[in-house]
Amino acid sequence: MTTATLRPAAPAGVRGDRLAGTGLLLKMGLRRDRIMVPAWIYALTALVASTVYSFDNTYDSPAALAKFARGINDNPSAKAMYGPVLNDHTVGGLSAWRVGATGAALTSIMCVLLVVRHTRAEEETGRLELVGSAVVGRRAPLTAALLVAGTAAAAIAAVTAAVMIAFGVPAAGAAAYGLSLLGAGLVFSGVAAVTAQLAETSRLANGLAFAVLGTAFLVRGLADVGSARWLSWLSPIGWAQRVRPCADEQWAVLLLPLAAFVVLAAAAYALTERRDLGAGILAPSLGPDRAAPSLRSPLALSWRLQRGALTGWAAGFLVYGLAIGGVADGVGDLVGDSDSTAKSIREMGGQQDITDAFLATAMGLMALLAATYAVQGVLRMRAEEAEQRLEPVLATAVGRVRWALAQLAVTVAGTAVLLTLAGVAIGFVHGLRSDDLGGQFLRLLGAGLAQLPSVWVVAAVTVLLFGLLPRLTQAGWGVLAVCLLLGQVGPLLDLPQAVLDVSPFTHTPKVPGGTFSALPLVALTAVALAVAAAGLAAFRRRDIG
Repeated sequence: MTTATLRPAAPAGVRGDRLAGTGLLLKMGLRRDRIMVPAWIYALTALVASTVYSFDNTYDSPAALAKFARGINDNPSAKAMYGPVLNDHTVGGLSAWRVGATGAALTSIMCVLLVVRHTRAEEETGRLELVGSAVVGRRAPLTAALLVAGTAAAAIAAVTAAVMIAFGVPAAGAAAYGLSLLGAGLVFSGVAAVTAQLAETSRLANGLAFAVLGTAFLVRGLADVGSARWLSWLSPIGWAQRVRPCADEQWAVLLLPLAAFVVLAAAAYALTERRDLGAGILAPSLGPDRAAPSLRSPLALSWRLQRGALTGWAAGFLVYGLAIGGVADGVGDLVGDSDSTAKSIREMGGQQDITDAFLATAMGLMALLAATYAVQGVLRMRAEEAEQRLEPVLATAVGRVRWALAQLAVTVAGTAVLLTLAGVAIGFVHGLRSDDLGGQFLRLLGAGLAQLPSVWVVAAVTVLLFGLLPRLTQAGWGVLAVCLLLGQVGPLLDLPQAVLDVSPFTHTPKVPGGTFSALPLVALTAVALAVAAAGLAAFRRRDIG
């Protein structure tokens, strides 16, 4: 008689089933990101398409392109921001220069957000523990997150390359540009995978990954400005430029981001095996038994939650402001004899003086960036509610409106800080270069602060969505996207004024250089207050959760 011994099945994640459930998690991740990922693809594709279209319709000869490129390569501020022009006589070369470092950085940001969202954020909320109770391997969530980010980056690479080819850019150059974006996205997907294992919160994981990205961008800028060009080999953003799209493509460089991704992913998998679910490799320090007096109010709590993000945004605004101030004094030389370029800048800036028009356009762009911070700040309110951190706060003596006003106060003050930094940085550098420090400093500081009411309107509309339709609070990004398209593309397409007036930024005085009127700013502020009050009233009356 033969007896058989039945062995229990190995639990998920012990042997060869560490990837069990990856396919289902991938499908779920793509479904969750069915709005977020297409929005990123659309934004980056629109950036590339508008850049190629602009160069193609602005410069009518290789000589005009070369003259523009010489002005860029002679300007340290422009090279620090965008890098040097590697092919100075083709539309593809100029377009790859203009959106090379920027496109790589934006693709990297998207991948960081996706990986952290599907790994550390899921652990932080406790959802991954529920998923892990089913037949799901230990490595499946991280693998699915990397696949989601990789798929999104590949889609961006393919679509942007196709758009460039449609505009007449050579296929090899367009493919090299798309693959450079994919490479940068893969590298920072790996970086985010590692930081998601190190940190115990999604906020810290994002912060660590963005710190690496900022360092990479800074190293690339130092390499392009200084004599130590070899430094760009230490930066994944520099690798994207070293591919040289539309400028004697260097395909072998693409092996660097691929190798870096493999190493980082392997490190992330190794760290996954060495920590408990929900814990991070870096253990958080224990805080005091009692909160300090400075933390015993909703306003103090809001500041504590938002100070890290505001610090990062402030650093970015300061650097960008310094770059714009350095370029502004030579913008006339960059335009040269191109009447169409000067016309485009004057139409967007609303000025006849080319320098003032450029500065007004730059201020408008910074206002849109400040509005991005404002929308992000309002969305934090929704995140606090959705992740069930709001209910314990409201269970105390804190009321709903008081809590919301504290959150909004930090967000509104933060936008003022950002635009003040932008005005100060641009005014200081431009004033030094133009030998008019006092005059330029004051007028550009005023130009920055004049953008605030428009930013507050966008934030107020997002507050209204939060109060009335909390599940659609993310539509605040759509409001901002409409303002971006109307402000940056509308004047170039000669859209009707009634359409342009939909954006609050259209009503902001075109300063510096234009006629200043306080009436539009007062009206925009009143609209922002009224819309925000309606949103707070709705929030006070609806259910939480």
